[in-house]
Amino acid sequence: MHQFDSVWDAIEDTPKNAEMMKVRSGLMMALQKYIARQGLSQAEAAKHFGVTPPRIAELINGQVNAFDVDALIAMAATAGLHCDIQIREAA
Repeated sequence: MHQFDSVWDAIEDTPKNAEMMKVRSGLMMALQKYIARQGLSQAEAAKHFGVTPPRIAELINGQVNAFDVDALIAMAATAGLHCDIQIREAA
């Protein structure tokens, strides 16, 4: 039985797609935590990030394919979150 480093490695069809999903999901989880810590409603979060409430609903519901990395990094910067990308050789 093959073991995977992450769920994305198991379900995505290419290593490139798996890496993109890992980055997006990590950013989304950080933003979800930020919204929860701040006690923001979806409407308040939408106003804070300059997006629509349905976009925040997509974020909260983990709809990873709804976002590109650029949009998530912009939202993280708005939240005052610093993004570090770690690059290493594949195993």
